[in-house]
Amino acid sequence: MAKQTDLNLRSYTFYQVFPRQHSTSNNFLGVIKDLDRIKSLGTDVIYFLPIHPIGKKARKGLEGSPYSIVDYMEVHQGLGTIDDFKELVKKAHDLNMKVMIDIVFNHTSRDSKLVKEKPEWFYKNEKGEFANRIGDWSDITDLDFSKRPVWDYLIDVLKYWGAIVDGFRCDVAPLLPIDFWKEARTEVEKINPDLIWLTESVHPGFIKYLRDMGYDCSSDSEMYQAFDICYDYDIFDYMNDYLKDGKKLSRWLEEIARQDVTYPKNYIKLRSFENHDQSRLRSKVRDHEHFMQMIALMFFLKGAAFIYAGQEHAVNHVPSLFENDLIPWNKEASIESYIQRLSALKKQPIFISGNYNMHHSVDVAVLSYTYQNQFLVGVFNLELSKSVEVPLIDGIYTNFINEEDIEVKNGKIELNSTPIIIDTLKEHIK
Repeated sequence: MAKQTDLNLRSYTFYQVFPRQHSTSNNFLGVIKDLDRIKSLGTDVIYFLPIHPIGKKARKGLEGSPYSIVDYMEVHQGLGTIDDFKELVKKAHDLNMKVMIDIVFNHTSRDSKLVKEKPEWFYKNEKGEFANRIGDWSDITDLDFSKRPVWDYLIDVLKYWGAIVDGFRCDVAPLLPIDFWKEARTEVEKINPDLIWLTESVHPGFIKYLRDMGYDCSSDSEMYQAFDICYDYDIFDYMNDYLKDGKKLSRWLEEIARQDVTYPKNYIKLRSFENHDQSRLRSKVRDHEHFMQMIALMFFLKGAAFIYAGQEHAVNHVPSLFENDLIPWNKEASIESYIQRLSALKKQPIFISGNYNMHHSVDVAVLSYTYQNQFLVGVFNLELSKSVEVPLIDGIYTNFINEEDIEVKNGKIELNSTPIIIDTLKEHIK
């Protein structure tokens, strides 16, 4: 893990915005108008999908993917101007929120500025044609990181944006040389030493697929050399397996526990149960109560919490990357007050520095944190159990979620469909 990683990031709530799909105006102004509400959720960092001009050659859909970038130094005209974006950043800062942008360096669009000006900087196939290593990403072409000038140019791009924003989410970063990211961070920190570095680390199956093809692809353990936070994709498939088959809950929870000994002591995971690349959590759970259990667990797990815009309204539709596809906001389904409460809890120092343990993982997830004289227990009844053993002495406790009394009797508590979080003293540990 990067030595300078700020462990306070474990207490952060990240909020992902696709500006084209966020409001009827489809631009930065629409996001600015929503900043107060976004802040009210407890958001610490707003993360934007790429904000640059989108390629037209081999474009997917009418609007194209924001990950098919023409010019890293420009802003997409439809979103506004660079001054509009800087105004958005200023207003976010005024609300004590940081702003993170998506950095996409593996590839550019097929009609990018660099393709035209520096064609020798790109990967070519056996026929000498512009190409990409990943078959279905047909609207882009890969940069060639064996060329030193590519490194220098992209580090300059990071320096430019690093003077404007507070962090980078780096798209498929494990596909790029880890030495590039280490050098980039060292150089960019001369401009802004407080930037947050988040890698979209990738699924284990994808790592193996690329390595089997003869390419380099870094594991999460390697990515922590340069980045503060890794995605949760190392165990994402286990979560999906559980959501399809409740009997597989224990395997997912065991993989979560494994992370605590596999990665560096100061590791930070982004607990992203949904994002622009994945199905909405609400579309995968059993019902609303199951959704609420999962949301509470997401905030309770060790690492940063993550909300993809619309999740707070229990939206089950993933906006298209390639068309205008406005998020179907639905205030009647809002769980905003619930998220506010959980994100406030997340700010406690116990989530940053506490000792983290998993006590039960079959039908109910029982986890705890211990820090100084505080003991925090989370009980998440994911598979409708009637009771569970908890590491508390017998007595009456208060559920942080709804202020109701919880009785521990003979070392067990009775369960219903509501998550239970008990904030108590170490002297109550069983």
